[in-house]
Amino acid sequence: MTSDLHGRVAVITGASRGIGAGLAEHFAAAGLRLGLCARERPARVALAANDTEPVCAAVDVTDHDDLASFASVVVERFGRIDLWINNAGVLAPIGPLATAEPRQVARNIEVNVIGVLHGSAVFARHVRARPGPGVLINVSSGAATRPYVGWAPYCAAKAAVDQLTRVVALEEAHHGLSAYAVAPGVVDTGMQEAIRASSPDDFPEVERFRQMAAAEGFNSTTWLAEQLLQIAFDDDPPEQVVVRIADEPRGGAGL
Repeated sequence: MTSDLHGRVAVITGASRGIGAGLAEHFAAAGLRLGLCARERPARVALAANDTEPVCAAVDVTDHDDLASFASVVVERFGRIDLWINNAGVLAPIGPLATAEPRQVARNIEVNVIGVLHGSAVFARHVRARPGPGVLINVSSGAATRPYVGWAPYCAAKAAVDQLTRVVALEEAHHGLSAYAVAPGVVDTGMQEAIRASSPDDFPEVERFRQMAAAEGFNSTTWLAEQLLQIAFDDDPPEQVVVRIADEPRGGAGL
């Protein structure tokens, strides 16, 4: 990392647990000032290295105005936002699309696609309104390009995230915003627990994920956080918009 991170400001959606909570802990330790939101207000994380309290709030990412209001609070507190990570996401429903509950399908698309659209738009407007660059990271998945039986809504949503990020990158480049869709690999979160609890009838590849858990073949949130900070703030950022995080050196297979 060639850039000084102290005093940088990052927003993380879906920050109450899993990847989002892990990123928040690492970013705070690195000295970033944080805006953290989720459906349930994120618990207090470690203070940033400069003893700055994060801004934490319960926010529904599918509600544009709710998300925009949260962003305004973060800007009022810290003056600007340098990095925005759209991490909030859901996997359910798991199983054949033909038997899926329609409201669950709609909720999946609302959170995974509409929520990312809203977050991207809110941040893009912020970057346009103040001097200096900004970095948008939309959390994607290998499921954006690899079809999984039983994950039709999730695969479709993540494919949409990749494409919408490509468009935002083109639209906002001359305003100083860099946008990336990042597949984090397999990180052992509550979502992974739900995957491993799936029936083989609903998700035929469940055994591969159970074996991965037995072998502890996961990317840690610390590894992921370090890679995202490099993407956002290194002097030599990725040239491509869609980025796949490499497996942590200790091993593991990416999702």
